[in-house]
Amino acid sequence: MRNGARGHDLNALRRLNTTVVLRALHHRSPRTLAELAASTGLSRPTVEAAVEELAERGLVGESAEESGERPPGRPARRFRFRTEAGYVLGADIGLHKMVLLLADLGGTVLAVQRRDIDPELGGSARLDLLRHDAEAFLDTHAPRRAAALARCVGVPGVVDTGGVVTSVVVPEWSGVDLGRLLQDGEPGHTLVENDVNLAVLAERWQGAATLAGDVVCVLTGHRVSCSLTIGGRLHRGRRGGAGELGMLPLLGMSTAQEALKWPGARRDGESEVAALARAADTADPRALAAVADFADRLAPGIAALSLAVDPELIVLTGGATPVGRHLVPLLQERLHPMTLHVPRIALSTLGERGVAIGAVRKALDRVEEDLLADKAS
Repeated sequence: MRNGARGHDLNALRRLNTTVVLRALHHRSPRTLAELAASTGLSRPTVEAAVEELAERGLVGESAEESGERPPGRPARRFRFRTEAGYVLGADIGLHKMVLLLADLGGTVLAVQRRDIDPELGGSARLDLLRHDAEAFLDTHAPRRAAALARCVGVPGVVDTGGVVTSVVVPEWSGVDLGRLLQDGEPGHTLVENDVNLAVLAERWQGAATLAGDVVCVLTGHRVSCSLTIGGRLHRGRRGGAGELGMLPLLGMSTAQEALKWPGARRDGESEVAALARAADTADPRALAAVADFADRLAPGIAALSLAVDPELIVLTGGATPVGRHLVPLLQERLHPMTLHVPRIALSTLGERGVAIGAVRKALDRVEEDLLADKAS
């Protein structure tokens, strides 16, 4: 019995050591065996055995990258985390469009697909469309289908921690367990999240909020919704509804998008908001009045969140960002009498990929949890 217990302990220790080495290479690559031993506190033979096991699993490989001047003699072997060992899928499916992104384990986007969606499309047909396009997208762009290690889908509406949609934005999706219906592969590897929550993750990762901890993100366009991070971490609330001030009619956000309707001329392929922004750039009084109306409708809700959270930064993202250079000073002016301090306001530069980029980030977090968790037990 003692030998069996000792064997179990040794196996657990080997798993833990392997995870420690993988975590070190994931944090910084490439590294030599000596560098890994120094950074992890493990012996060189232990590190070498861990690297060999990780190489057999396809997670670690030798690096051909040179590092500065080569010393005389045979150069030390350098090892790296293989970002090409797997892939994640990030998806954004809203009322009007669907965006799919395929990324490697380093977060580099390898393929993009976008399609317009009929806003009247029913919930069942919309789900079938998402399934079909995601499968075809992976078959086309993922060299090895089994290497798609996690997926995350961003949807409009409140989503609880289990992936159940709890508010009606997309027809027929209220109360639907999208996490279960979209599941592919191992349980927990398909995630569903509110789109504006993913938007703020994207801004913290690659966008306007990389250096800020307390952030309010305002998703504007066909609807207005808000999300927030506190201390750099997404704050979802108990049931996933934190920041959903757009659902409160008294604040005006629920009808804010009506201000962006533009009856003026549009160029071929130009969106309504882009045409409005172009007109505002020429000081068209109707366009400037429309942007001012939009600011009037946004300001009370943003002020309420600012007073509740006192954020460092407000990021405006989504379909209304083309009018941003006119909108930001108007919001600053309107927030001044409503708040104790007017936070800095920034425009997202991620464009219409923002939600899907946040979905990639959340999928990568899941993969990293699986790969880098302590394996001693």
